[in-house]
Amino acid sequence: MASLGMKIIVYYKTGCPWAGEVMEFLDQHHLSFEERNISINDDFRREMEEKSGQSQSPTVDIDGKLLPDTDVETLAEFLEDRGVGV
Repeated sequence: MASLGMKIIVYYKTGCPWAGEVMEFLDQHHLSFEERNISINDDFRREMEEKSGQSQSPTVDIDGKLLPDTDVETLAEFLEDRGVGV
């Protein structure tokens, strides 16, 4: 599914339980996203740190708006505030 025209990137670390929950939430709501594993790709890690100013996982980028070190509750609120029913 096209995520209602949104581009969603999830920066995550291998084994991060919060990142797993965030990606599962997006899957359950049929919101497509790109996974960028910062544990195995230094370019993705640097990119995330430059965008967000921090190194915590997961960091979600939705159309250039960042949710650094986020969780499902914060992500759901962010999407609801933008009219995406979740």
